[in-house]
Amino acid sequence: MSVLPSLRAEVAAATDRLMATAADLGDADVTAPSALPGWSRGHVLAHLARNADGLVNLLRWARTGIETPQYPDPAARAAEIEEGAARRAAEHRADLELSAARLAAAIEELPQPAWSAMVRALRPPPHPAWYVLVRRVRELELHHVDLRAGYTPGDWPEAFVLRELHDCLACWPYGRSTVGAIVLEEPALEWTELGQGPVVRGTARDVLAWLTGRSAGERIRVGYEGPRAEGDRLPSPPPWLTMPAPANLPTAPPDTYPEESP
Repeated sequence: MSVLPSLRAEVAAATDRLMATAADLGDADVTAPSALPGWSRGHVLAHLARNADGLVNLLRWARTGIETPQYPDPAARAAEIEEGAARRAAEHRADLELSAARLAAAIEELPQPAWSAMVRALRPPPHPAWYVLVRRVRELELHHVDLRAGYTPGDWPEAFVLRELHDCLACWPYGRSTVGAIVLEEPALEWTELGQGPVVRGTARDVLAWLTGRSAGERIRVGYEGPRAEGDRLPSPPPWLTMPAPANLPTAPPDTYPEESP
C-alpha cells in the first residue's frame, strides 16, 4: 500500500466540489472580484485549469524522463491566466472539466516506478512525482476558498488541513517568523521554537486559514511569554513564499503522508 490511492481520491473529491461551485456561477459571477488582489473569479478558474495542464507536463516528465517544465516561464503562466480570465461561465466550466480529465488520465497512466521520478516546478526544490497529487489538492482547496462563492476553510477536509500544516512547518521561515509557537486545540498539538513572537492558539483549520492568508485570524487567540506590551495583538502571518514542496521528501510514495503528525 502507498499514499497514492488516498491522494488520488482527494484530488477527485476536491475537483468535484470545485465543479459543483462552478456550476452555480453565471457570467456576471465570474467577472466579480475574488479574494486574491487584482484577480476576478475568472482569473482563479483559469489558473486552476492551467495548473492542471502544468501538472500533466510534470507527470509526462516523470513518465518519459524528458524534462517538460510545468510552465515555460512565469510570464507565460501569467499570460495564459490573463487570456482565459474573461471567458464566459460555461467556457470556464468546460475548461475546468477538460483540464481535470487530462490530469486524471495522466495520473491513471503513470507507471508505478515513475511516481518516484524527480520533477521540478518554477521554484525549487525538485520533488518526486507523487507529490504532484499533494500540490493539486492544495491548489484546489485554497483557490476554491478564494472564489468567495460559499466554500470556506470550514469546508476543508481534515486530512488536507493536517497535511498542509505539516508542510507549512517543513517550509517554515525561521529567522523571519512573526510567532514563537503555535498551539493547536483540535487536535491537541504544539509547534514550538518557531522564532520571535507570541504564541498563537486555535483549531488546526483556523490556524491554517490564517497562515495561508485565507482568514484574518478572527478565531485565533494570542498569548505572550513574559510581560505583554500595551497594544499587543495578532501579528501578520510569517512573510514566506509557499514552496512547491518541502525539501527531503521520500522519493518513493510513502505509506502515508505526512508520516508523522505536525
